[in-house]
Amino acid sequence: MPHSRESRLVETFVTLTDSLVADYDVVDVLQTLVDRAVELFDAAAGAIHLADKNNVLQVVASTSERSSFIGLLQLNAGEGPCITAVTTGRLVTAESADELRRHWPRFAEASKERGYAGVHAIPLRLRDTTVGSLNLFRETEGALNGADARAAQALADVATISLLQQRTIRNATLAAEQLQHALDSRVAIEQAKGYLARAAGVDMDTAFRMIRQYARSRQERLSDVAAAVARDEMPLSELVADGAF
Repeated sequence: MPHSRESRLVETFVTLTDSLVADYDVVDVLQTLVDRAVELFDAAAGAIHLADKNNVLQVVASTSERSSFIGLLQLNAGEGPCITAVTTGRLVTAESADELRRHWPRFAEASKERGYAGVHAIPLRLRDTTVGSLNLFRETEGALNGADARAAQALADVATISLLQQRTIRNATLAAEQLQHALDSRVAIEQAKGYLARAAGVDMDTAFRMIRQYARSRQERLSDVAAAVARDEMPLSELVADGAF
């Protein structure tokens, strides 16, 4: 890896491990993971699926809010590399359109329509427990090399530990509640994005950046800020001014 990329990888590990020793916003941790992974591993887009309390995979973080991409993620949760990564607990690399077609024909066709030629699905796992997957979508064919595969899995492992760390998770029931909380928080964020997009006349991606920037600048939880926005308790002028949009 070039030096600048190594530095960015180290910075990402530091950011993720900070959540192990301090109070943290789980959705923001996962959003940071997917944003950095796309940048580090030459992907065009990325997303994280988590299993809800009914063991159904749901999107909890993504790099794009386009409805076409979300539709592809929903299909991936029913048929695609992320399912295999979660069920096997192993990294799944579909490095070409042909390979995607052999294993997941419907998903392969949908991926092709959106310009993606390959997908890497990295399990979010802790020992024998797999709770979701980090999914990287590439516009060019090719596999993750050994070093990148190990780095991607290590980042995913750190994020999983932050989800299931021992100081807050005492048993399987609490673990399920923690994961469900992350998914519930995402629902509030989606509602806030929709409200803000309409009120401010911006697209969904910009609305999300405004909410996230506001939360970070004031060291508040992303989910708390989103809930306030959705309830119309947050002055629109503050969000616009804070994000400089």
